[in-house]
Amino acid sequence: MNRIIFLLLIIISVSSCNPERKQAETKSDNSILKYTARGAFPHDIEAFTEGLLINEGKVIESTGGNHSWIAEVNIQTGTQDKKVTLDKAYFGEGVTILNNKIFQLTWKNKVGFIYDAATYKKIGEFNYEFEGWGMTHDNHHLLVSDGTETIYYLDTLKQQIEKKLTVKENGVNVTKLNELEYIEGFIFANQWETNYILKIDPATGNVVGKLDLTEFARKAKGINPQADVLNGIAYSRETKDLLVTGKYWPLLFVIRLN
Repeated sequence: MNRIIFLLLIIISVSSCNPERKQAETKSDNSILKYTARGAFPHDIEAFTEGLLINEGKVIESTGGNHSWIAEVNIQTGTQDKKVTLDKAYFGEGVTILNNKIFQLTWKNKVGFIYDAATYKKIGEFNYEFEGWGMTHDNHHLLVSDGTETIYYLDTLKQQIEKKLTVKENGVNVTKLNELEYIEGFIFANQWETNYILKIDPATGNVVGKLDLTEFARKAKGINPQADVLNGIAYSRETKDLLVTGKYWPLLFVIRLN
């Protein structure tokens, strides 16, 4: 059993005995998804989180700002074990891993980097004509957000646009799409400057549900007053749990959709 699964099972065991565990509910909005809080791990409060994922049982995180990096994160401590730091000319953004390669976006530089997933050695670059925000994949394409209502589908060889998806809710374009995660056939997206994670049907672009994580944002702010917006979604296919966090957050929360 790998490290992340083992630790998540410990968290689940402990939290299941906690009478204060809460389940998110709503009576006024049927689009709000219900979830169960499973526990939390420490998170580096200096990490301006842009991307988060689980690959082969390991948590991978990317950050932005003046100290942008990609790293394999020690989930027990929140510290970084294996790390690539970008030149200060680049503001790091979303990250994903596909076909044994790490793909990383930058914000306004309009250049992305490719690394060997085993060694973290840089093996390539690619360009795009929009701002880089979040990134994930559906096993066939790289899915990229640029802070608008658009999700771009890029081919994995040349990283060129093959199609675009416009995200809407009740017929209205939904903007500020940020960090992305592809989960069981749906795209989940942080909506920047909100406490929502949107669940998007990739066949239509429609928002079919949303997670309201205001409770976690308040907890993060209460521990670290410098905590910024919610951003970061990682899905464990083994345990079906989500890891969620934010920029400068002190905790990485574990939740499960009901």
